[in-house]
Amino acid sequence: MTDTTTPPSNASAAPVRVMDVLAIQKAIPHRYPFLLIDKVEVIEEEKKAIGTKCVTVNEAFFQGHFPGHPIMPGVLIIEAMAQTACALIFSRSGFENKLAFFLGIDNAKFRSPALPGSVLKLHVEMLRLGGRAGKFKGEAYIDGILCTQAEMSFALVDK
Repeated sequence: MTDTTTPPSNASAAPVRVMDVLAIQKAIPHRYPFLLIDKVEVIEEEKKAIGTKCVTVNEAFFQGHFPGHPIMPGVLIIEAMAQTACALIFSRSGFENKLAFFLGIDNAKFRSPALPGSVLKLHVEMLRLGGRAGKFKGEAYIDGILCTQAEMSFALVDK
């Protein structure tokens, strides 16, 4: 299965485009062990998306972060938000030969930990997207509670 379109809960809104892991892998270059998102729901093309990351105890980073008290590193939650934004951008035509590199992370806040068994909902909104750079804001939620937030800027470069 790849991209699918499903009706939203609000019948008057536009359909949601859902990207499974195969569609995500077509859009972005990340692979195991660094592909950190399982699904992306495109809410508004080139503007808003919600990524899903199912955090399992089998994640390699839990071996050292922290033994006996596993917590997903906050920087990896930010990376998962960035991957969600990249899937949103690079799943559209015109970006096939581009990569995104971090330029900056602003106003990052880590409010609560992501533990094994958590399901992260990664809300991203594009604030600015140009031919050479862009900026988006991200918020990560667990069970509807905000756990991480940040604004991120990136450069678009040729592959």
